[in-house]
Amino acid sequence: SQPWPGPPPQPETPAPSPPRESRAGRYEFLLSCLGCCAGLGHVWRFPYLCYRNGGGVFLIPYFIMLLVTGLPLFLMELSLGQFGAAGPIAVWKCCPLLRGVGVAMLIVSSLVSLYYNVVVAWALYYLGSSFQSPLPWSCRAPGNRDLCQVGAPGGRRCGGRCLGRDASAARGGEEVLGVTHSSGLGDPGAVQWPLALCLLAAWALIFLLMLKGIRSAGKVMYFTATFPYLVILILLIRGATLQGSLSGVHFYLSSDWSRLQSAQVWSDAASQIFYSLGIGFGGLLSMASYNKFDNNVIRDTLVITIGSCCTSLFAGFAIFSVLGHMAWRKQVPVGSVVDSGPGLAFVAYPEALSLLPGSPFWSILFFLMLLTLGADALSRNIEGIAAAILDAFPALRDWRRKTALLGALCLSFYLLGLLLVTQGGIFWFTLLDTYSTGFGLLIVTLFMCLGIAFCYGVDQFCRDIVDMICRCPPWCSRMLGYFRLCWAFFTPCLLLFTLIYAFLEMYSVPLRYGAYEYPAWGTSLGVCAGVLTCLQIPLWAAAALCRESGTLSDRFRKATQPLRSWRTATARDVAEDVIDVPFTITLAGSD
Repeated sequence: SQPWPGPPPQPETPAPSPPRESRAGRYEFLLSCLGCCAGLGHVWRFPYLCYRNGGGVFLIPYFIMLLVTGLPLFLMELSLGQFGAAGPIAVWKCCPLLRGVGVAMLIVSSLVSLYYNVVVAWALYYLGSSFQSPLPWSCRAPGNRDLCQVGAPGGRRCGGRCLGRDASAARGGEEVLGVTHSSGLGDPGAVQWPLALCLLAAWALIFLLMLKGIRSAGKVMYFTATFPYLVILILLIRGATLQGSLSGVHFYLSSDWSRLQSAQVWSDAASQIFYSLGIGFGGLLSMASYNKFDNNVIRDTLVITIGSCCTSLFAGFAIFSVLGHMAWRKQVPVGSVVDSGPGLAFVAYPEALSLLPGSPFWSILFFLMLLTLGADALSRNIEGIAAAILDAFPALRDWRRKTALLGALCLSFYLLGLLLVTQGGIFWFTLLDTYSTGFGLLIVTLFMCLGIAFCYGVDQFCRDIVDMICRCPPWCSRMLGYFRLCWAFFTPCLLLFTLIYAFLEMYSVPLRYGAYEYPAWGTSLGVCAGVLTCLQIPLWAAAALCRESGTLSDRFRKATQPLRSWRTATARDVAEDVIDVPFTITLAGSD
């Protein structure tokens, strides 16, 4: 045989995947989390829940739920993401049996993103309309004069068909929510193209915020996370100077101690904690995954959660002081001008702002705040979805491919969201808002807590946190003892209680929007969305068991042990980020 004319050809080495991004500084992470937590729920959900559930008395179950469920679960998500440096799905290398929890988080986050940006579109629509004087929804606007009449010393009040809701209700209902042009869920009607264009602009804004990556987005947080707090402070100071503001604050904090005996009050407190802190959506886990390994997660948890809940209380004063002034102007009780959900932010409060001197300025300020709140919170949701995809396909981290991925995600969500900007879109909006973050989210967080506490091991998890903090101060050690007790007992018990009550309420109280009661098929569709989320946990658990060999108990034991890649990744992070600090990471089990 002839000798080979040259060295044998070497196989081509595939180009390495681009490295995972990291955050430039810890303050950007704090601002990102505060922006994510300080969402629209502070403006339209907490003040109404506080009023509905006994006023100031509601703060008692609210802060109890914060201490027993909010703080422990928030720390769990941050610690898991930071230690594993991975998104919601890849992080479950620590316990492959529960990979379905990460998939379920993505489904919840996707459902919420689908309708949440519609709120940003509404804010854009109102923001554009605010550059007019008089405001289009005020009684002074030419097209609204037939809806209002001159009243007593309180100024203008509503005409014959209503007292509390006049021009703003008409404009909000007909032009934005579209409820007067639709008979219900089965009659969505035509697409409202002004809103469709606003929705397109909203998704373009999210795309631009996400385009430059985590480092550039962190710089934007210096504005988007702090601006809403400045606006709330300005609105609070302005509201405190108005006549009738004290009656609004009194209405906000009036105490009904008998409400503490109601299970609904405790359920509402738990749901508001989840809604305001963003627990179970995967966004917190993704944001923490870009941190330095030695970041103090316990300190960040205390700062963010306490700051977020104080923001809820703070925003309530700003909202109800202005609503009290509107009630005084109309000479009606405060309760007649209070609404919940979108009605508070896009009907009641804009009407109140229209009564102030220089109303266009206050309206621009308010809706610009809503725009930044919504865009900030939603960008964290999309970041969680994108992080999970990029962890599964590292080659997509290349800038061009990542740009195409983000563009495809935003375009898909826009096309699906067109149903929500039809003339009957508010009915679909309410359906998604009710069931996407209902029992499905509670089950996801319950399994996350049980999985970390009993499968991965609560003691091992606490050691991981100490390893990240390195030199753990005494107060951190004491806090970890408290969190360990919550993760192992108190938090799962309260989650189970809230879940049981959510099921009882779902089957005993029909879903309504105003006077419209949802048909059985509509409610079933919403329940299916929640069931789809929950099914991911057993399906992926069954897949993990099938991949192992041996008896069922052997398969279960292997499926709950961390993968070798989990141990390798965390050891590498320790070597890079915490060099020269002597400590040891010990993971339960082996591959």
